[in-house]
Amino acid sequence: MHALHAVFPPRCIACGEEVGSDFGLCLSCWEQTSFATGTVCDACGVPLPGDDGGESVLCDDCMTHPRPWTRGRTAMMYSGVGRDLVLSFKHADRLDLVRPMAAWMAQAARPLITPDTLIAPIPLHRWRLLKRRYNQSALLAQAMARITGREGCVDLFLRTRNTASQKGHDRDARLANLADAITVNPVRADLIAGRNVLIVDDVMTSGATLGVATQAAMQADAARVDVVTLARVAKAP
Repeated sequence: MHALHAVFPPRCIACGEEVGSDFGLCLSCWEQTSFATGTVCDACGVPLPGDDGGESVLCDDCMTHPRPWTRGRTAMMYSGVGRDLVLSFKHADRLDLVRPMAAWMAQAARPLITPDTLIAPIPLHRWRLLKRRYNQSALLAQAMARITGREGCVDLFLRTRNTASQKGHDRDARLANLADAITVNPVRADLIAGRNVLIVDDVMTSGATLGVATQAAMQADAARVDVVTLARVAKAP
């Protein structure tokens, strides 16, 4: 490995500058990535002011719009270098980012993971999957299962219809667009009853997609549902 690094030194996954280890960020890009650490909202993971005293706290958005899941975390905020990385992963085939991103998510989700946690991604409709060629949330869920040593199921959920893009829609429109669009895969239903389920998604905006998947899991008798996302879009003040 040392000989290989002498010829091909590790590069920052964001800007390409030389760094000390594989799959890392240079100091400048690290400082421009808003990782969700310290005191965070217990429902979505957004960072909150104050010291982490161990008690459960919620952000204003999650107090205004209670979540159907039990607890939630995010690895980073959808801004700065973090936003650039997410867009590269989703739209520029940067599959090399799966490994570091899943590691960040596994670290963020550590308080949510129990011995019987089942890790499953938000699904893509088959037509969208055909067009994109991969489900980024499924890749993250698979990698998280490997990192945490928990069971993963990439097809636990199904998209029953090809919904329109959520971009530009308000919360109510997003919910209406997703009504009955996600169900538990009937051939996987035996995996979910009585289990703690951790739902994985790449970006959380309103939480509508995660909410619909949570309701599907609860209807299939999941004991508890938590969520983790790669990035959280901050609510405009």
